[in-house]
Amino acid sequence: MDASRRVALVEDDEDLRLSTAQVLTLAGFTVEAFAAAAPALAAIDADWPGLVVTDVRMPHMSGVELFRALHERDPELPVILVTGHGDVAMAVDTLKAGAWDFLTKPFDPQALVAAADRAATARALALDNRRLRAEAAGDEPSGLVGQSPAIRRLREMIPTLANADIDLFIEGETGTGKELLARLIHRAGKRSRHRFLAVACAAMPDPLEDELFAPGGEASIAAANRGTLFLDDIDQASRRLQARLVPLVEERALRSPGAREPLPLDLRVIATGGAEDGDLSENVAPGLFYRLAALRLRMPPLRERREDIPALFAHLAGVSAARLRRPLPEMPGPVRDHLARHDWPGNVRELAHYAERFVLGLTDNAPRPMLDESGDTLPQRLDAFEREAIVSAVVASNGEIGAAIARLGIPRKTFYYKVHKHGIDLSTLRKGAGREG
Repeated sequence: MDASRRVALVEDDEDLRLSTAQVLTLAGFTVEAFAAAAPALAAIDADWPGLVVTDVRMPHMSGVELFRALHERDPELPVILVTGHGDVAMAVDTLKAGAWDFLTKPFDPQALVAAADRAATARALALDNRRLRAEAAGDEPSGLVGQSPAIRRLREMIPTLANADIDLFIEGETGTGKELLARLIHRAGKRSRHRFLAVACAAMPDPLEDELFAPGGEASIAAANRGTLFLDDIDQASRRLQARLVPLVEERALRSPGAREPLPLDLRVIATGGAEDGDLSENVAPGLFYRLAALRLRMPPLRERREDIPALFAHLAGVSAARLRRPLPEMPGPVRDHLARHDWPGNVRELAHYAERFVLGLTDNAPRPMLDESGDTLPQRLDAFEREAIVSAVVASNGEIGAAIARLGIPRKTFYYKVHKHGIDLSTLRKGAGREG
């Protein structure tokens, strides 16, 4: 049950209280009924997730007095007043003071449900924005944001794994945060005083591979001595690279071309790969895979931990706002809906890009599936996709147009033609990304 569909119903007439509660319950609300205003006031705090429906004329404390007390406690709490015909002028004054709506007796049950639906939607959005600001200003100690069981378990394991000198294999889809987990494990242990050397194994060119196995240099494995060697996407490494890594992980020694003796190294190796067991065993050399996979961890995709998305989005939006030196905007309904409904195939990386666009005020053009039910024509969908791709490339390149063009892989002339065609304001984008001009 959506917590925003929780109603505090305050009515001193027992028959009316029971019938109103039944109407709201049948409409999908969870009702907590009170026969007087005082106990309702005691039960409703600033974190009340839903709304309040209250009669106006009640002994000891009226509905208007209840509204004023609640409004002082939380100005964003929706309060719907139920009045007699003689109280309409007073109800209108209360609306001006911040009440959500009022109904006159006898009221249409559907009018009550419609008002409550609108109030619940507004309350959910207000509390989401409140959490967004609080979580963006907070500091997640481990950097691994979320309260889903899988993430809590991984977070709890970090201190234990940090000083356990065993190699790790972190499985997960692209963008799930595998490198983040590896870095957190490195930073939490005794090896944090030494190098965390990240190696992108996918499609590594021969010159970089030779630098990796050189006896010295910043890009050499030797630079990670007493630290951590991070092998990203080991399942996408060439057979040649995997074959050269086998003696390294088995002997903890670097065999460099032309060297007389292997160079002993004190290394901890953390590798990552795809999430499918079959693919891993087929795509990684057995001598390498079974040495690295003694302990396997799994980073779940966002679709398996949807409860973490609001907090994670808030964290990422806060990081983007600080980096871009922009205030954190209010979250509109379409953004909240997108967070709740989108599948996030790009996982945390995609969510981070969306958070950045949110901070820049560009989320109205969030990408949509090419096949949807919006009614747009195919050219309209293609234009929307093209525009989004250009905006994302400029933002991801921190406003550097040359780098954005390289990301897109199109000629400079084509880039500027499409910028003009789609009405993209490059100046605003560059300023938002920290570049002038």
